[in-house]
Amino acid sequence: MSARLACPDCGATHDDRWRCDCGAPLSYAALPALPDDPPDPATLDRERGLWAFADALPEPFDARATLGEGFTPEVDAPAFGCRVTLEAVSPTASFKDRGATTTVARALALGVDRLVDDSSGNAAAALATYAARAGIDCEVYVPASVKAGKLRAVEAAGATPVRVEGSRAAVTDACVAAVANGDGWYASHAWRPSFLAGTATWAYEVAARRDWTAPDAVVAPVGHGTLFLGAWRGFRRLRAAGWTGRVPRLYAAQAAGTAPVVAALHGDGAAAGDNDAADGIQIGSPVRHAELLRAVRASGGDALAVDRATTEEALDRLARAGLYVEPTCAVAPAALERLRDRGAVGPDEDVVVPLTGSGLKTD
Repeated sequence: MSARLACPDCGATHDDRWRCDCGAPLSYAALPALPDDPPDPATLDRERGLWAFADALPEPFDARATLGEGFTPEVDAPAFGCRVTLEAVSPTASFKDRGATTTVARALALGVDRLVDDSSGNAAAALATYAARAGIDCEVYVPASVKAGKLRAVEAAGATPVRVEGSRAAVTDACVAAVANGDGWYASHAWRPSFLAGTATWAYEVAARRDWTAPDAVVAPVGHGTLFLGAWRGFRRLRAAGWTGRVPRLYAAQAAGTAPVVAALHGDGAAAGDNDAADGIQIGSPVRHAELLRAVRASGGDALAVDRATTEEALDRLARAGLYVEPTCAVAPAALERLRDRGAVGPDEDVVVPLTGSGLKTD
């Protein structure tokens, strides 16, 4: 039995919908209570990846949809004075595997036999791979300009890519139109709360590594913000349960020219510019825009727009430090340096930056 979903805007509940009748994104109606005392981090079975936190997930997901994702390594990045998590070691080389496994697992529980999604690349590869693992057909709408490395993963998994000319919004529109015509279960990483259930495990892992202490700050790339919001939800839940004493300040790094959170907080001028290098976060209208703003404000964080030149400079420095990532990842360490320059983040603070995808996908 899958868990019920609820609309935070109108209060309606649903057995399963990809969005509410009122148009708002849904969340789980209830989450299982965490025990009063957290587990000893040494007892967590890291071989299970994020499924080491299965009891904290909002529903009993089907274990067939896993490839050992989660518990990615966390290492020092001295060039940027922070810790980084290496999401590129995930099965399809990006953090999207965290949400893909839980979303496909929910689909399995519902008896779904065909998935449909839209993606600029990483989510497409993840969903196609996990659908193959679960034995479910999959069709993914992608931009006509999608990078070949990401498209190869979709095709290799047996999924059907549908190329769409035009903007990223045009890709979504084409996919939603197909879903409206009955062409499959919409497995959107932006809309499905099951996806955020998976990305929330990133926060659990970060806190567990610190013996249930939250870092001072997290800086992450934000398009739809699925990892950012997973971290927000995960850290809030840990604090509410008394497992940690705080929620870290959350800083959203966006691509200049496509930075709606920055624009909402600081005006259009602060969001202006160009950064077509960070193609993975060029989302002009994030589905959960209001929640992104709440997360930034309530955590005491901020949002910054990073231009192409700054991104590429940070990307080169990451590579010279042995961290070969895709350009979208580099906006976060670049943003961290700006935050330090203006004194928003102190030199001795514990900061974690997720490096969200592999440089091997950039060709």
